[in-house]
Amino acid sequence: MNMKKAFKKLMVPALGLTLLFPTVAGAATAEPTAKTPASDLRATLDQLLSEHFVLAVSSMTKSYDGTEDAEEVTEALDQNAADMTPAIASVYGDEAAAQFEDIFRGHNDYSADFVKAATEDDAELRKEAEAEVDEFVEEFSTFLDTATEGNLPKEAAADVLEVHEDQVLTTFDEYTEGNYEEAYTSFREGHKHMFAISKALSSAIVKQMPDKFENTKADTPAAELRSTLNSLASEHFALSSLGLEKGYDQSEDYDFVNWAEDRNTADFKAAIGSIYGDEGAAQFEKIWQEDHIAAQADLVVASLSEDEEAMEMAKERMMTTFPKNFGAFLGTATEENLPTDAATEALMAHEKQVIGSFEAYMSGDYEGSIEQFRAGYAFMFGVGESLGGAIVKQMPDKFAGEAMPGDMPKTGMGGASEQSSDLTALWITLGSLAAAGSAFAIRKKIVNQ
Repeated sequence: MNMKKAFKKLMVPALGLTLLFPTVAGAATAEPTAKTPASDLRATLDQLLSEHFVLAVSSMTKSYDGTEDAEEVTEALDQNAADMTPAIASVYGDEAAAQFEDIFRGHNDYSADFVKAATEDDAELRKEAEAEVDEFVEEFSTFLDTATEGNLPKEAAADVLEVHEDQVLTTFDEYTEGNYEEAYTSFREGHKHMFAISKALSSAIVKQMPDKFENTKADTPAAELRSTLNSLASEHFALSSLGLEKGYDQSEDYDFVNWAEDRNTADFKAAIGSIYGDEGAAQFEKIWQEDHIAAQADLVVASLSEDEEAMEMAKERMMTTFPKNFGAFLGTATEENLPTDAATEALMAHEKQVIGSFEAYMSGDYEGSIEQFRAGYAFMFGVGESLGGAIVKQMPDKFAGEAMPGDMPKTGMGGASEQSSDLTALWITLGSLAAAGSAFAIRKKIVNQ
């Protein structure tokens, strides 16, 4: 099977009409499915909004640190905002898309003010930047309320936007203070919260325009599973890429990136366990840790010591051993609803993107590095569609109802859990936080020089 069919690569420039307004009729079927026009819309917004959060935090922290790639990451943040415009235009037209771009793209500009205020300890500039945040929340929540004809009420939109902005700033502030565990805890919460926003917005759009989405819904159990896997997989990719860079630079927060990555692994394990039981979860963890997570740490060590043989061994584990073993695990677990060969090929492509971005970074090709990072991040959103689709096909009865199966762990995000019924659409199943348990021990793999 072609890899693109297994782990579909949702590249941004093509998102507009093809994803948001599908031309093929009959997407709604009697059998539950992870792929519908509504769930495609939600996945598109999952990708764009969560990438915005990752790039916003990365741009601010790298600018604060004065890293050589800060400019390229900031440019990628701006491009992410521009990439949203075609998607908005396909739903609401060019005029609304231009208004959206002006508001959303413009709000990235004040990130530099927060960085400057932190660098120069300028309380007045910080206060001015915070006022700009409040202005953005007011303006963008009004836009969303108007565009969705009240299906996403202004008050509800403002609530989640305020949470988002607080999470960006909390992550940045904790980072600048050297409170790295708190910073990466906030990073993880902020990344997941973006999936709550995409659920709310996609649900509002589908409710507003049911015919254009073939009367499918963005919040079915199958759509929830797809989004959960998207969240876990994209967070993994972001932390893996960041961890390789931090390890190579021997940054103070390297161990804490690895700590966050281990928390992500624990969440992934819990999600797998909720579907395939403790034995399946244990098998997942063994494969995932040995020749995937640990191999990345070994690649950092080998790169720092310029040990070419060790580097090649680490890459061999990542690009051959891990895809082969994990592809077999996925094929067996899903009873070949996700074929072993297709899963293996897609995993090889994923590891190639991780390594490619890292090697470009080491060589000083920062434009190439961030380009490969964005492509790799987008690629992870095929996981929800392919693996989620295989699981739903394998276990249709578990995903046939109106709510997630009772044994699937659930989590409400941000401030939504304390809001009125208007915020029902802001809840999202994130697969495992309640069951995650303790993290693995922090890996200390940096070579002392």
